[in-house]
Amino acid sequence: MAEDAFDPDDIPELDQPEPEPFKRAETPIPEPTFQPPAPPPSPVNWNLITAHQAEEEWMLLNGWVNWLRATYGLPAATIPPMWHRHWELIWELSALHTHWLTCYHPTRDGSAPLLWHADFAAACARLRNWVTINGSKLDRDRPTRQTTWPGEDPADDGQEEMIVDRDEDFVDFVVADVQQRAAAEAAREARGQAL
Repeated sequence: MAEDAFDPDDIPELDQPEPEPFKRAETPIPEPTFQPPAPPPSPVNWNLITAHQAEEEWMLLNGWVNWLRATYGLPAATIPPMWHRHWELIWELSALHTHWLTCYHPTRDGSAPLLWHADFAAACARLRNWVTINGSKLDRDRPTRQTTWPGEDPADDGQEEMIVDRDEDFVDFVVADVQQRAAAEAAREARGQAL
């Protein structure tokens, strides 16, 4: 063997402590806290919801409509201040709100907001049509006129009224709606107990 050749037996042994056996940490490792998002919301059927549900839905819808009109600069010809007094507008705006919540839900793909905007453009055309028919304006409102069919009593057209405080009117409307729903629920419950 050549003198300069490497010989592994020439390496001196080093005193090294023996490795300790693996010990599990005393503190448990926390489980991941990620929770999958809740499923997208269901449509609101204003004919079937309870008084409690109605109160919650009115507040959510009102906040969203205020956001919508401010974000998109919508005039009263599209969303008038008294939209809550016209069921044709309530149903349209409620459907649009649910559609928005669904399209912007974290489980949706990235193109869903484009779908919402396409449907929003169509909904705006319908909203303008509803507002033209019901005659609601920025500063005045009247009940939506009803067509009287042959054999029906003539419908009360209602009087046009000035809008003094829209927010106060909204609160009064919601309180009356919730009370009416609660009374209907109590009556149904009483009928059920009487059987």
